[in-house]
Amino acid sequence: MSPVEEESKDVVDSLSDVMKEISELPECRHPAKKQYGSLVRRLKLLSPLFEELKDREDEALTASASASASSSAVGEEEFQALVSLKLALDSAYELLQSVNEGSKLYQALEWEKTSSRFLEVTEQLENALSQIPYDKLNISEEVQEQIELVHAQFRRAKGWTDTPDSLLFEDLSHAMNEKDTDPAILRRLSEKLHIRTINDLKKESVALCDMVIAGSGDPEVNIDDMSALLKKLKDCMLSENTDTDMSGNEKSIARHRSPVIPDDFRCPISLELMKDPVIVSTGQTYERSCIQKWLDAGHKTCPKTQQTLSHTALTPNYVLKSLIAQWCESNGIELPKRQGTCRNRKSGSCASECDRKAIGALLEKLLNGGQDDQRAAAGELRLLAKRNADNRVCIAEAGAIPLLVELLASPDPRTQEHAVTALLNLSINDINKGSIVNAGAIPDIVDVLKNGSMEARENAAATLFSLSVIDENKVAIGAAGAIPALIDLLCQGSPRGKKDAATAIFNLSIYQGNKVRAVRAGIVAPLMRLLVDAGGGMVDEALAILAILANHQEGKLAIGQAEPIPILVEVMRTGSPRNRENAAAVLWSLCSGDAQQVRVARELGAEEVLKELTENGTDRAKRKAGNLLDLIHQNVEMVVSQ
Repeated sequence: MSPVEEESKDVVDSLSDVMKEISELPECRHPAKKQYGSLVRRLKLLSPLFEELKDREDEALTASASASASSSAVGEEEFQALVSLKLALDSAYELLQSVNEGSKLYQALEWEKTSSRFLEVTEQLENALSQIPYDKLNISEEVQEQIELVHAQFRRAKGWTDTPDSLLFEDLSHAMNEKDTDPAILRRLSEKLHIRTINDLKKESVALCDMVIAGSGDPEVNIDDMSALLKKLKDCMLSENTDTDMSGNEKSIARHRSPVIPDDFRCPISLELMKDPVIVSTGQTYERSCIQKWLDAGHKTCPKTQQTLSHTALTPNYVLKSLIAQWCESNGIELPKRQGTCRNRKSGSCASECDRKAIGALLEKLLNGGQDDQRAAAGELRLLAKRNADNRVCIAEAGAIPLLVELLASPDPRTQEHAVTALLNLSINDINKGSIVNAGAIPDIVDVLKNGSMEARENAAATLFSLSVIDENKVAIGAAGAIPALIDLLCQGSPRGKKDAATAIFNLSIYQGNKVRAVRAGIVAPLMRLLVDAGGGMVDEALAILAILANHQEGKLAIGQAEPIPILVEVMRTGSPRNRENAAAVLWSLCSGDAQQVRVARELGAEEVLKELTENGTDRAKRKAGNLLDLIHQNVEMVVSQ
């Protein structure tokens, strides 16, 4: 399959996938349910277009497998139009999902903004549909008529907005501005907002909390006022349930079961009783999981005071935790338990008490110690993070990652080496990968890769590989200038360093933009040197990288200029099954659309090797070898006819 065919298939598959996700969205019970329902209904009518395109694309790919020329069902103009439609569908899905999962109360208060977002998406979809050249897509008349009908509906809906519920706004105003709200108003709000049960209230509270953490919404909208209204709704529900279902004695007991939580015991973000209170650099205390989400979202400020955080280390507030425990005990409330930490993990042994104490002491040295203390502390954290999975969780939860990232810029080479290696060990944990990136580590790791000691450079390469497992990090790492430095390590590093560099380059090059960066940074020449150095132990890595670069036009040209065909033919003859497969893949890319390369391969005896590969190679190698043999036979026929 050519790169053009792959891209064409990808966009058609993506359209089908996002349409499936939209179709599976649940019914909306939010204030914007009418706009939500109309948008979902219209989008579902587009499904036949995507199904028919998928069928056409599959037929075209089947045909191209037995033909020398590309026969993608989608041409360039159609491809660009479908890409625009995919972007519009993505926007629509994002809006529908945010409305469905977001705060009902916020959407009711900010009706105009929610309505405006629906109008923007409607306009984007209408514009995308207007670009589709139906006559070139080879779709049935029936489907074309249906899509044109949907397009007309979107065109009419571009300037239409739903009418807001004036009674809902009036009730909200009373409930949020009056201290003692009429229970009848609260009951109406409960019905209109579909917040009818305690479980509904919990979901709404979580949605508000997530909105605060994400930093979304209008800062002028008072979260405290909305939380206070939720409390009124909760009290109203409990009161009605108690009055209905309990005797007088039971009512008295129930009232004493729900003491008012002191404000100081509530997290300023979630407004819930804190389980694991921690202090940030401004002196404010938060629930650990809430403030960690805030920091992981990229925020650098204190949510309550809006002051810039001097560092992002989280210090346990043991005094407050003890007071909360005493209050819970005096009021007959079960002590809150932390969830998802190294103390109650189900999988195996927890971090030892000794290790936890050591981690706390080491962080104190990183924060306030001199250079020698910091070097020693970073070295200890490096070893603790290597020891077991629970230590990696506890070290990250204690707030070590931002402090280690700061040490990447240390003038002391050994400290820098310890810091980058500690981050490498911590990055084994997937959650820690996100925390490391959010702490701004990528540019500093790249700087270590460029200028650190050889061991630090090699561990920096390994860290970048670990982080690049997450797709969006591939883009950031490439943009930070890592690839030229990795190529330099590929040439100069120890055997282990070369392996780490090659693995990182391969993983980064899965992203198209990084293929161009690698080619322009001159990667082909060192890869060819590694390919002919059988004793260097890097043939596998070199071939794997060449195979992925050859799928890009610039990569194909650069590899072709290095005259690799004699080496590729030899590898296909004598190499391991995986290397024979990759050599065939590179040769296929070089020969596809290039009669000169086909002639060179034929003259070097590739035909005999390829015949053997079609019988004894891997499935992919057999497929590539068969396609190459077809090209060689066509080339021979062309020469004979001339």
